[in-house]
Parts: sequence; C-alpha cells; structure tokens
Amino acid sequence: MFPKIRRVAVLGAGVMGSGIAAHLANAGIPCLMLDIVPPQFTEEDRKKWLTGKSPGFRNRFAANGLNGIKKSRPALLYSPKDLKLISIGNLEDDLDKAAACDWIVEVVVENLEIKRSLYDRIEKLWKPGTVVTSNTSGIPISRMMEGRGKEFRRHFFVTHFFNPVRYMKLLELVAGPDTDPEILGGMAEFGERRLGKGIVYGKDTPNFIGNRIGIFAMMYGMHAMVADGLTIE
Repeated sequence: MFPKIRRVAVLGAGVMGSGIAAHLANAGIPCLMLDIVPPQFTEEDRKKWLTGKSPGFRNRFAANGLNGIKKSRPALLYSPKDLKLISIGNLEDDLDKAAACDWIVEVVVENLEIKRSLYDRIEKLWKPGTVVTSNTSGIPISRMMEGRGKEFRRHFFVTHFFNPVRYMKLLELVAGPDTDPEILGGMAEFGERRLGKGIVYGKDTPNFIGNRIGIFAMMYGMHAMVADGLTIE
C-alpha cells in the first residue's frame, strides 16, 4: 500500500538533491535535506569561530544546497516563503530523523559502494511502509539492493528526476525485481498529481530511457562529425 506522503527525507544536497527538495516544498511537502559532513576543517571555518562539532561546519554542504535554492535563476521555488519547508542537517548526526519520513530519496554521488553503504544505514532505521528510492541515472537496482531484506526491496525503486527539477517534466520510474507494483503505482500517481510530472516507466537497463537515448544521440553526432571530416567549429 502506498503511504500518504507527509514528509520526505532527501539524502544529498547537490544540484539534484536541492532541486528535488525545492520542488517538494513547491508542492507544500516538508522535507529534510541531508548531506555529508565536510571532510576537512578549513581556515575559513576557524575564522568563523567554528569547531568540528559546530552545526555551521557539520551542516555546511546542506546549507550550501539551501543557499543555492535561494539564489537559483531561474527560480527553483514557486515562492520564497516555501523555503521554510526545507530543514537541513548531515548524514552523521541527523539520519535517524529520516525514520519519521514517509519517503526517503537517495541523491548521493553515483558510486555503487557509497550508495550500498548508505542503504545499509537506512535499513537499520527503516520502518515498514516507508518508500525508499534512488535518483540514480543508471546504476542497476539489483546491484544497489544486494544484501537488503525482502521488505526493504519491496519498497525500493528508482525515481529519476531531471535537472532543473521544477521545469523538467519527465520523471522516470524504474522497478526492481522485488518492487511492489502497488507502491510503484502510488508513486506514479503522486508524481503526476502532486508534483506535476509526466511519468514514464523504464526498465532496469543502463541509463534507463532519457539518458540512454541522449547519450546515443551525442555519440552518434560525434561519429557523424568524424565521418564527415567536420571540425568542432
């Protein structure tokens, strides 16, 4: 059964993570946006009188994502007032807060081992009924879900948004071999009616649909250029 989406955890505050968080806020949905703790304490941090335990240091990447939303042109938010719906934190101190969310969307770097390590941590706090998805543009679901429990896999699939999230209508949904069709269908309805997206169902193949076609088109153009003896200009 697909849950009512009242709160979302967005794990990753880069271009896509912040874009997804902003568009959820556009739809009136509170979300928690988390990113990693910065790997290095800098001289600039010292000048701000921060320490390694200061939220200003530990939440820096998520704060940068929030600031990027504020400054985005064209605007990612319908209204600046919607920014208050986005709270921030980091994946070390605040991941347990994701347990109170109805949907957890992973938007971290496209690295299989990093994703699998994060899913291991998510599953430890995961509550049955919570939807977990990845914004990956092409990593196989079967590889991401290695070692995960049956119920977790049943609630997992890919929600691939396109940048900028507010303006790009496409949302690819890709099911894994164990994904519950009813949950996938619920996300399709939510994506269409609440987020205003056009839904396409992709197969779990490299780069799914949009990027698979896009990469082919770019490579074909390069080969045609070489074959015709064209210069870059």
